[in-house]
Amino acid sequence: MKKFTAPTFKKEFLHPKYWPVLLLMGVMYLISWLPYFIQFRLGQGVGRLAMHFMKSRRQTVERNLELCFPNMEEPERQAIIKQNIDNTGLALFETGMAWFWPNLRVERHVTVEGIEHVTKLQEQGKGILLIAVHSMNLELGARAFGMQTPGVGVYRPNNNPCFDYFQFKGRIRSNKHMRDRKDLKGMFRDLKQGEMLWYAPDHDYGRGRNSTFAPLFAVEKACTTTGTSLLVDSTGAVPLPFAMIRNSDSGQYTLKIFPPLEEFPHKDSDAAAAYVNKAVERSILAAPSQYMWLHRRFKTRPEGEPSLYK
Repeated sequence: MKKFTAPTFKKEFLHPKYWPVLLLMGVMYLISWLPYFIQFRLGQGVGRLAMHFMKSRRQTVERNLELCFPNMEEPERQAIIKQNIDNTGLALFETGMAWFWPNLRVERHVTVEGIEHVTKLQEQGKGILLIAVHSMNLELGARAFGMQTPGVGVYRPNNNPCFDYFQFKGRIRSNKHMRDRKDLKGMFRDLKQGEMLWYAPDHDYGRGRNSTFAPLFAVEKACTTTGTSLLVDSTGAVPLPFAMIRNSDSGQYTLKIFPPLEEFPHKDSDAAAAYVNKAVERSILAAPSQYMWLHRRFKTRPEGEPSLYK
């Protein structure tokens, strides 16, 4: 594939067509300096306002929870939906925290558990495949993790080059370098060299040669990437799940690093997909209201099966 080049700021970004991005970044930067409790309340308001106009997204949140937790009591489900809507708005502010906060402020808000799992694997010279999930605060989680021990980030370059510049600058702050998500050869090389690579296998990336259907919560056939198996089997890397959890509205977070997936089913991509989905479930259940339920996780169905969404 085409060699990845780190985005740089260009004079063309001063063109009026990029002003909305520049304005957004300026607002995010200024808001990031406000006291946390103000950002939290603003985030709740933004989430509720957005969902008022994006009713289809709210329906997706409701449907995903129905599919995943069919036996959950309705009051509990509605409480998670309400919290998830608030967290959707707060995600924008948490992204600003991740991209613009100084290290000392991040450290003041984040407690780390399980870093010994990383240290042990690094002492053994093992490559580490971090198994992340798309929580609302994933940007802040990646920043906090990189501050503990920098690794390699994986991302999709944004179609807007101005936004991509700010996204890259925000994410590279605590990473050694970034990889385009399509650069498998680069990922193989990093892991074989004992690097730590951030990877999120929890979304529905569509049907293809690197996908299969595996159980996820109560959904027996969830379209799941087999990329985890490919990366682990090709490099000898150890998969290591983690989750970023907001403990309360006071702004305290826990970066929880789980034990390595030592029973990973090698050379069996279907079994590995089901095994990784179990790890994904554990990470989501650590803070279910903070997960990105507005994504149509089960949009891809096996041939001939109807959509699970209305």
